[in-house]
Amino acid sequence: MSSTTTKNDIPEGDAKDNSYTSRTGQSHIPVQKDEMPVEDPIDPATADSDQMLEKDDAEAIDKSNILRGGRTRGAKPDGSYAEPGDEEGLPGPDDGTSAVR
Repeated sequence: MSSTTTKNDIPEGDAKDNSYTSRTGQSHIPVQKDEMPVEDPIDPATADSDQMLEKDDAEAIDKSNILRGGRTRGAKPDGSYAEPGDEEGLPGPDDGTSAVR
């Protein structure tokens, strides 16, 4: 079975279809034509700026949810951090899997 697409497989037609646009007295919900420009609320001159990034961060962070003093909620430290060893978390030599070396 071949998976090549031929010209006969591609539907024909007009990509612009304005038959659904509102006509006078037809509907209470206005529908624009495909060719109408879309209003873009993002200003390309300032969208990728550090100032806009700071503003977005300030709006996104809930300051009331941040603990004061940088401490945890009373949890005591449980020793110090130790990096895992090279073999830690790996299966042992007798676990039934084959070794690749």
